[in-house]
Amino acid sequence: MNTGYVLAFDFGLRHIGVAVGQSITSTANPLKTLEARNGRPDWAEIDEMIRQWQPAFLLVGLPINMDDSESEMSVRARQFGAALARRSAREVQMVDERLTSYASRQADSGRSHEMAAVLIAETWLAEPDRGTTPAPPA
Repeated sequence: MNTGYVLAFDFGLRHIGVAVGQSITSTANPLKTLEARNGRPDWAEIDEMIRQWQPAFLLVGLPINMDDSESEMSVRARQFGAALARRSAREVQMVDERLTSYASRQADSGRSHEMAAVLIAETWLAEPDRGTTPAPPA
């Protein structure tokens, strides 16, 4: 993997958590929670974060059910990932996020979306070849 930063997104219909991860330390930090309307964020805000951090990869949490099936939210997260890839011209990886939302609420209820994004980034950074699927073609 290239060294550098990754931006991770915990997609939601009303809120999208964002974290920045660093490949050298395999750690991540929360950045912010974006407001969204029916899953549509302020793209200018995301564009600015990408310009600022210049990430090697963008990561989007993929909400998969415990039985490995996908839901309507999985479809919406994949659509968000595809839009992110199109807009940024960067590789987007979908990361299995089972239990990250639950774990993040336990860790810090005030910043649960950002903390879920931290867990998404750290999961990917710990094992970048495991638990990822490419976003759909742009």
